Amino acid sequence: MISAVNINKTFDKKKVLNNVSVKINKGEIVSIVGPSGAGKTTLLNILSTLDNPDHSDNCKIILNQTEIIKLNEKEISKFRNEQIGFVFQFHELLPEFTASENVCIPGMIKGDKKDLINKKA
Repeated sequence: MISAVNINKTFDKKKVLNNVSVKINKGEIVSIVGPSGAGKTTLLNILSTLDNPDHSDNCKIILNQTEIIKLNEKEISKFRNEQIGFVFQFHELLPEFTASENVCIPGMIKGDKKDLINKKA
């Protein structure tokens, strides 16, 4: 589950996100739409721990029962490796690996057993 309240983000004095709140339940499919520059990627980067919101005492982001704003960088990195998967818009596959090997990389980072990784791939 993803729950976020009062997310704010400013770039060079331009407010991109202004008190954005979202709740996404497990298994729910959500689409984030808007014009270029509306903050879609910024919101996704914040929700996926790739970026931080502007500091605010009212901001709260909970992913799988973990309040990520309270985590330090090492804890965020561990959480990201164990709990979050990414599919990027552009060509982010590693060219030196096969498609199957690219699919297996997150499981290896997470520390899953090779048999489980191959079964899921």
